[in-house]
Amino acid sequence: MKKAILMIVLVAFATTSLQAQTTTDNRGKFTFGLKAGSNFSNVYDSEGEDFVADGKFGLAAGAFVVIPLGKVFGIQPEVLYSQKGFKSTGTFLGQRYEMTRTTDYIDVPILLSIKPVEYVSILFGPQFSYLLKQTDDFTGGTLTATQQDEFDNSNLRKNILALTGGADFNINHFVIGVRAGWDVKDNDGDGNATTPRYKNMWYQGTLGYKF
Repeated sequence: MKKAILMIVLVAFATTSLQAQTTTDNRGKFTFGLKAGSNFSNVYDSEGEDFVADGKFGLAAGAFVVIPLGKVFGIQPEVLYSQKGFKSTGTFLGQRYEMTRTTDYIDVPILLSIKPVEYVSILFGPQFSYLLKQTDDFTGGTLTATQQDEFDNSNLRKNILALTGGADFNINHFVIGVRAGWDVKDNDGDGNATTPRYKNMWYQGTLGYKF
């Protein structure tokens, strides 16, 4: 009888301890992590002209830090390598062509984090982006060419301000992130660019791990 009572007490204690561990609220903890995923990006004409493009996928990967400002609010800065761009078609000298533009950025979002419950973080804030390079792939008829431009003598804007927002879903150490973002500034540095004036917009999905 005593053994049975002792067994019941041990099981109850173990169950209570397990419940306490699984319901521990970590919203007030400082954490950092790594994440990777994909952007689906496109552009829109910043001058209201007739410029139509299709979206494309690109890599998104980097690191983030969660800085709590209490239990509900916090700041979440991130540093990401982020590929954006678009696809476009047209005609040149009577031949139809297709172009895919890939722009490689370093994105630094500084996000306000609102954590109404432990498992969800709502995020919104400004993002500062630096353009590393641009790659244009042209295909038309029998001609295929790739042009990579480091922008040494270009008037395209390298530093761009954007707004971004979304949510993180926290499952133990794993984080599923969804975002949407759009540029505040267009790509034209001094108003004389020969390429279309446009702003980036994108959707982003990532899987991260918090340490």
